[in-house]
Amino acid sequence: MSSLGYVELQRVLLATAEDPLLLRAGGRLDHVEVAYETYGELNAARDNAVFVCHALTGDAHAAGMHLGAKRRGWWDNLIGPGKPLDTRRFFVVSANLLGGCAGTTGPSSPNPATGRPYGLDFPLLHMQDLVTVHRRLLRHLGIERLYAAVGGSLGGMQVLQWVIDEPEQIERAVIVAASAQLSTENIAFSTVAREAIRSDPEFHDGRYLEHGTIPRTGLKVARMLAHITYVSDQALAAKFGHERDTTGDAMRLEPDYSVEHYLQHQGSSFVERFDALSYLYLTRLLDYFEPFADPATGGRLSASSTRFQVTSFDSDWRFDTRQSVHLVAELRRLGLSVDFTELRSPWGHDSFLLEPPGYHDRIRSFLAS
Repeated sequence: MSSLGYVELQRVLLATAEDPLLLRAGGRLDHVEVAYETYGELNAARDNAVFVCHALTGDAHAAGMHLGAKRRGWWDNLIGPGKPLDTRRFFVVSANLLGGCAGTTGPSSPNPATGRPYGLDFPLLHMQDLVTVHRRLLRHLGIERLYAAVGGSLGGMQVLQWVIDEPEQIERAVIVAASAQLSTENIAFSTVAREAIRSDPEFHDGRYLEHGTIPRTGLKVARMLAHITYVSDQALAAKFGHERDTTGDAMRLEPDYSVEHYLQHQGSSFVERFDALSYLYLTRLLDYFEPFADPATGGRLSASSTRFQVTSFDSDWRFDTRQSVHLVAELRRLGLSVDFTELRSPWGHDSFLLEPPGYHDRIRSFLAS
């Protein structure tokens, strides 16, 4: 297997005042730009496209390298020549989602009506709105149907919503470490994270960009809290144990344990790459995602021929296997084909980004069958 070389981020305008994006909750956006990347070649029949949907804090850069960058794309271990999403066979599309902050229109983008960043005037989003933008991008690329859509965490929920909205547009749906209804505990964690951001004095009621600042402390704390939920106790213990800076009986209030320094680093680095408003909007969108509570969902999905593969990890306590079991039960109740398994992994929710035993082979086999 080899990795992709240099790749380029592309941008396209997908909504205008003449062709606005009408949102599920009734709002509208008159200007929607989308950042995306593609890997591999679209074949003559245009039937080898695979769409990758990213998780909460991801972006369009899923594989390869940007010129001058130090890190490869966030799913580079999955996408490339000879990998499960084999770019010698597939044309892979990865887009930054609506509401994001990495090239796609979101709450920190300029509001065409005022020229200022939207802030909290940005409309609330539904999962369906994210998928509507994905479908517009497909039309722009001249693709009518996907060989597969693949997503982990929030990405997997986008894949599910896509099949609900367009039951015949996706041949295979790969959903990893996701949920069809967040647990109460999940909502609680996100509530604390949002409160940390909104309580930061530099938040300025969402107008922080106009004040030339960002709610750095609140966003850092939100990420530190969330990051704990993405890993497992086993992984943290193996990596850090009870290692400390100080020795003997010395004690201090400042960070002392190695795991504290690790979380400080995770929080600080996150502030440099992600926007606080996007964090508010996208975590809230997750809270409201309950597709099987909609009476119309059953009728739409029962008409679908999409084949599903659902995977969970035994150490993932943020999106635990019970949530995948609920999703699988609903799909099977509607007569859909579902390949489901729980895999062993020491890395918690982050397992979907890594390579626990059997994971990549599982996806490879499903896409090859």
